Amino acid sequence: MPKFDFIELLLTIPAALIALSVHEYAHGYAAYRLGDPTARSLGRLTLNPLKHLDPIGTLCMLLFRFGWANPVPINPRYFKNPRKGMAITAAAGPLANLLLAFIGALIAKLVELLGDAVLPLVSSEIFFFFFLYLELFFLLFHYLNLSLCVFNLIPLPPLDGSRIFFVFLPPKWYFKVMKYERIIQIVLLVALWLGAFSGILSFIVDKLSSAIFFILSFIPS
Repeated sequence: MPKFDFIELLLTIPAALIALSVHEYAHGYAAYRLGDPTARSLGRLTLNPLKHLDPIGTLCMLLFRFGWANPVPINPRYFKNPRKGMAITAAAGPLANLLLAFIGALIAKLVELLGDAVLPLVSSEIFFFFFLYLELFFLLFHYLNLSLCVFNLIPLPPLDGSRIFFVFLPPKWYFKVMKYERIIQIVLLVALWLGAFSGILSFIVDKLSSAIFFILSFIPS
């Protein structure tokens, strides 16, 4: 493995851990604000990655840029409107990752501008690689969070998109689909492993990333 690829993998690990942890924390926090204390009582209302990691999901995140964490337990019986509450808590995770993606892109842009200002004044290889890998980390952080956001918005169980989309289905259809959640989950995993979603997901992520950096291009150099 080339040196640059190895360093990229090392930078991907903390970026993925932060993205997954914030995603699950956002679910738990949204549920808590809606009246569900389950995540907090089980110690899952935390940013500690060890509380949220799913081995297979984390590995997929590192290898394919699309993955998942161990879902925060949510009890919809605490919500005044269970289906609406589930949709809100489901949306909280992808929205948190979208916000982190924007922050990552902003910091990467600022690091680039700072490097352009400092490096001509300091002819040091150490400074060059410091700015290079710092910018790379936040670019990876940006892309991983966008990937996690887009992947989880797929409207198939058990992903967040299904909880958001199904709120618009008649109850009869909702319970029919959820009856096959386990089977759909297995099919989804196989499809992900075979790369069935890679093309369209990467296309969407790239377009969103371009849009974010277009907005940030208005930052004066």
